[in-house]
Amino acid sequence: MEGFRVDFVTADDKPDWRPLFDGYAEFYKTSITDQIADQVWDWLLDPAHELEGLIARDQRGKALGIAHVRACPRSLAGGYLGFLDDMFVAPEARGTGAADAIFSRLSKLAQERGWSALRWITQHFNERGRGFYDRYTGGPSDFIVYQLKRE
Repeated sequence: MEGFRVDFVTADDKPDWRPLFDGYAEFYKTSITDQIADQVWDWLLDPAHELEGLIARDQRGKALGIAHVRACPRSLAGGYLGFLDDMFVAPEARGTGAADAIFSRLSKLAQERGWSALRWITQHFNERGRGFYDRYTGGPSDFIVYQLKRE
């Protein structure tokens, strides 16, 4: 998207990434400790780890959003899809095209890597995000997500 740059995170991006990651956690009413944030950051910088991070910036270089994505095996297709674990755009940047820029980059990444699809989940209360996602997908998939929590 014009006016935005979406790149893989580098070690220099941590001061810009962390407030966005904290904002993402706050949106989902989750506490992020320094230990958790440092672990995720280490994953994002480790080329051997499957999780990769993208950061969106405006023309002035201000960080506006993040996405964390990874390849996920798709056994019935004998290939891979991309799984978007996390995506967050700063509240002041919503509606500016920053989210579209992230999705454009994710779509190109999926094509470059031969992923058959890009998949993600969101909470039912994320109405604005769901409206955005619906523009790209036409609506939610037919799948229902279950989670077995550890006691």
